[in-house]
Amino acid sequence: MTGRPAGGGPAAPGDTADLVVIGAGVVGAAAAYFAARSGLRVTVVDRGPLAGGTSSAGEGNLLVSDKEPGPELDLALYSQRVWREDLAEHAGLWEFESKGGLVVAASPNGAGPLAVLLREQRARGIEAVDVARDELRDYEPRLSPDLAGGAYYPQDAQVQPMLVVAHLLRMARLAGARVLTDTEVTGFLRAGERITGVRTGRGRLSAPAVLNAAGTWAGAVAELAGVRVPVLPRRGCVLVTQPLPPVIRHKVYAAEYVSDVASSDAALQTSPVVEGTRAGTVLIGSSRERVGFDREVPPTVLAALARNAIALFPFLASVQAIRGYLGFRPYCPDHLPVIGPDPRAPGLWHACGHEGAGVGLSVGTGKLLAQALTGRPTDLDLAPFAPERFSPPTDPPTDPPTDPPADPSAEGNEPSPTTR
Repeated sequence: MTGRPAGGGPAAPGDTADLVVIGAGVVGAAAAYFAARSGLRVTVVDRGPLAGGTSSAGEGNLLVSDKEPGPELDLALYSQRVWREDLAEHAGLWEFESKGGLVVAASPNGAGPLAVLLREQRARGIEAVDVARDELRDYEPRLSPDLAGGAYYPQDAQVQPMLVVAHLLRMARLAGARVLTDTEVTGFLRAGERITGVRTGRGRLSAPAVLNAAGTWAGAVAELAGVRVPVLPRRGCVLVTQPLPPVIRHKVYAAEYVSDVASSDAALQTSPVVEGTRAGTVLIGSSRERVGFDREVPPTVLAALARNAIALFPFLASVQAIRGYLGFRPYCPDHLPVIGPDPRAPGLWHACGHEGAGVGLSVGTGKLLAQALTGRPTDLDLAPFAPERFSPPTDPPTDPPTDPPADPSAEGNEPSPTTR
């Protein structure tokens, strides 16, 4: 599917493209950018604004430290190379900050599993430095003196996700892509079993390939095509403090955060995650629970976040929290994103289910998809992320959304931030 890039403009009946991307969040933006750079005529559609869902609800972390050995870590390391090499000249546009991550263990019982994880991660290419108990405060002077030890990950970084979306789509437009916001996808065009485009409220868009990058609503988009992709919302909350002088240098979190990320438990889990921002505020997480799209957060959750953070940084006990907010991560039950063509509906492709790692994994996902869409060998094997791994159908998810948005075609419907 190659062709001359098309210009901008509204959708109209009979419009054609080589690729329609459903979702103008960070994953859809990355896919659109790399596909347009590869010579494809790309049209991006979203029922809302740019980055109107999960992409506006994150801290922009590009982490390797929180990933156990396996396909997701391989994708994270590949994405790091894309961020630092392919996109290096644009780093300033989205405030790329190679701040590093510090993982701490509260007790010797936590230090043992962290040491095991470190050995396994190093074997897969992660850079990590063992940090003894008496060295922790060399990295973070305000840390509690009662911690047992930790590890420093220099590859961990951060970007501003809204800026990533805005600039990747701007650069995609310069390469010929179109971006249509406030454009609801209501169904798919077909020729027999093959997907040949989408129906929207602004007309039909014909394309031999359609990419489902709809974030927490990717499962609903897949259902429009008659296939199952079990992506569910996983709620997370964050506290924000009053602005402070620069006091926290890295992303700092407790070792149990890694196991919480990998957990399939639907019940509430909290583990301390603390980091400063350029504006001086301190962001305090992290919680995760599967409650559909319920936005009513019990005060006890925010209180738990505060207690956890104070255990790491005692000085925060005297700092005022000025607000709290929440968002929803696109969770997949096997903790792997869904990336690649769907043989159950030829012509349909997926890029979804990245949970809280979507910002970090977005550019690797986008580059790999562009390679596959243009018939080139992919730099990383996509087989572990294959959509058909969910066939034959199993029992459907048991935690249905509460008060869901009426339209399943957008990148998301969660305008409030969250953390990984």
